[in-house]
Amino acid sequence: MKRAKKWFSMVALLLIVALLAVGCGSSSTGGTSQDTGVKKLKVALLLPGPINDNGWDAVAYKGLKQAETELGVETAYRENVSASDMETAFRSFAQQKYDVIIGHGFQFGDAAKAVAKDFPNTKFVITSSNISQAPNLASMNVLSHQVGYLGGVYAALATKTKKIAFIGGQEIPPILDGAKGFAEGAKSVDPSVEVMSANTGSFDDVAKAKETAKAFIAKGADVVLGDANQAGLGVIDAAKGAGVYAIGYGDDQSNVAPETVIASGLQIYPVAITVMVKTIQDGKFEPKFYPMGIKEGAVGIALNKGLLSKLPAGIEEKINQVVDDFKSGKLTVGIPQ
Repeated sequence: MKRAKKWFSMVALLLIVALLAVGCGSSSTGGTSQDTGVKKLKVALLLPGPINDNGWDAVAYKGLKQAETELGVETAYRENVSASDMETAFRSFAQQKYDVIIGHGFQFGDAAKAVAKDFPNTKFVITSSNISQAPNLASMNVLSHQVGYLGGVYAALATKTKKIAFIGGQEIPPILDGAKGFAEGAKSVDPSVEVMSANTGSFDDVAKAKETAKAFIAKGADVVLGDANQAGLGVIDAAKGAGVYAIGYGDDQSNVAPETVIASGLQIYPVAITVMVKTIQDGKFEPKFYPMGIKEGAVGIALNKGLLSKLPAGIEEKINQVVDDFKSGKLTVGIPQ
């Protein structure tokens, strides 16, 4: 009997030890996030327009999806956010415990500043701006000046009338920077080229952008560039109707009008947004301005190869040389000092 009791006691002790071992194992391996020790970052994106605009909003959405794929973050977005709804949109995502909220455009800055103070553990990032606010608000700018510069160079190389035009949307710093770069790029090729420019005051009034472009075309412009988000599609439409060339802006817009868009100045937000999210993911975030240009791979130009035969000989080599000069540091146009 004593042996039986002793045997049962030993079995019971072994069972207790086994259960304790399993319990300890569960606490250290209970789920993917505990295995890796890394919390899955939640990233939200606010857009002023629709994700299918083939330009400004589309490239940011691509950036969000690239970050999702490459970094394994959880994402959400809201499109067509009006100025009056910006604070509410920021606050809504912050209350849902999103770790990072990106406002895509200079115009989101004031709303972010107001809301960021109430959510110190959330990181707020504004694109196309240079603002910052400790401890949790930063900005990044895919340098519009350089995008405009490449567009201006290509327009000046392509024009036959020596008259080109830039049509912007709202009169805000990134649009003004793009226009300045466009003029500088064109003049670097040929100082005698006439550069016309105007802002329509709207990012969604396609008809107004189209009429503005038509007015410049009537004055002799045979290459036009629209930096006006969704409204920029009106500039391309005007060029198509008049039989002149257009240069896209933001994303490759040659698919909009393959016989009209000779090139597109690229704001490569998939690169910029992924870099920014990775910086936060790695715990290296600082409330500061992050400039990103050609050298960082966030600015470029996409050529419509199907139209190269209709343009002056050597145009591809010349624009590629300009890009190489930026990458090597020989050209430093548009880099904030």
